[in-house]
Amino acid sequence: MPINIDPQLPARSVLELENIFVMCRDRAQQQDIRPLRIAILNLMPTKIETETQLLRMLSNTPLQVDIELLQMATYESKNTAKEHLLQFYKTFDTIKHQRFDGMIITGAPVEQLPFEQVDYWPELCDIMAWTKSNVWSTFHICWGAQAGLYYHYGIDKQPLPCKCSGVFAHDVCDPTHPLLRGLDDPFWLPHSRYTTVTREDIAAVPQLKLLSSSPVAGVSLVCDVENRQFFATGHGEYDRNTLAHEYARDLQRGLNIAPPEHYYPNNNPDLPPQMTWRAAGHLLFSNWLNFCVYQQTPFDLSVL
Repeated sequence: MPINIDPQLPARSVLELENIFVMCRDRAQQQDIRPLRIAILNLMPTKIETETQLLRMLSNTPLQVDIELLQMATYESKNTAKEHLLQFYKTFDTIKHQRFDGMIITGAPVEQLPFEQVDYWPELCDIMAWTKSNVWSTFHICWGAQAGLYYHYGIDKQPLPCKCSGVFAHDVCDPTHPLLRGLDDPFWLPHSRYTTVTREDIAAVPQLKLLSSSPVAGVSLVCDVENRQFFATGHGEYDRNTLAHEYARDLQRGLNIAPPEHYYPNNNPDLPPQMTWRAAGHLLFSNWLNFCVYQQTPFDLSVL
C-alpha cells in the first residue's frame, strides 16, 4: 500500500525512482479506508533530505499513511527555501485541534546546548505535552529522543568525550517487544551525536523500558511501559551517504574528528561507504507503524 503525499513534494520523484509506491492525495481520497495520520515534526536543518528519508521508511508497510509535515513557528529555518516550507509545512497552531495516530519528532543539531537555551524549547514542550492527549504513539529520534526523555521524565543528556559517529552493533534487550520483532541480534544502526543518556538513568524510571543498547554507542531504543512513547538515539532512517556528508561538513568546519566507525571499507574515507543498516532501519519503522500504531490506535481518533 502507498504513502500519501503532496504530488509536488520533492521526495516524490526520489521515492518513485526507488520503486516505492507513493500516492497523490486526490487518488487516495477515492479509497474507502481510514489511512493512518502521521505528523512529522522536522527539526533538522536539511529538511528535504530528512523528510525524504522518513517517508522512505514509512512507505515500507501494507498500510496507507497520510503525512502532515510540521515546522517550528518560533524558529526560522536558514537551510530550506521559504517557498518549500510555505507549500508543504504547517505549524503547531494550525493542527493542535486535530488528533493523529502517530508522530515523529526528529533530531536537531543543538545537542550541545542546554535544553532551555534552544530557541524553540518552549514551543517544543507545548507540542510534547499535546502529544500525550492528541497522538497515540510518538517516535522521538536522536536529539528529539533526548529532549523527550528530559521533558517527560527529567532525564538529562550527558556529554561524550568525543562525537559518537558511525554504525554500531546493538543488542536486543527484550526480544519479545513488538518494536524489535524480526531484528537480528545484534543489529546495526548509525549514530551521530555528542551527547548520550545512561542506562542507569533509564533504569531509575519505572515507567521506562530499555529495548536495545550498544556496547559502544550506549542506550539505543527506549519505550514507556504503555508503548505510547518511543525514543531512538540513533538514525535508522539515514541514507547511505548521510554520515559521509556530516563528516565532510565537520572537516570543512575545521573540527578534529575521526571518520565514522564501521562505515567506510577498511576505515578509508576515500572508498564508498557501506550501508549495513538498511534492513534494520526499515524493520524498525515498519514495526512501529504496524504493531505500535496501527494495531493499537482507536479507529475513531476522537476517543484518544
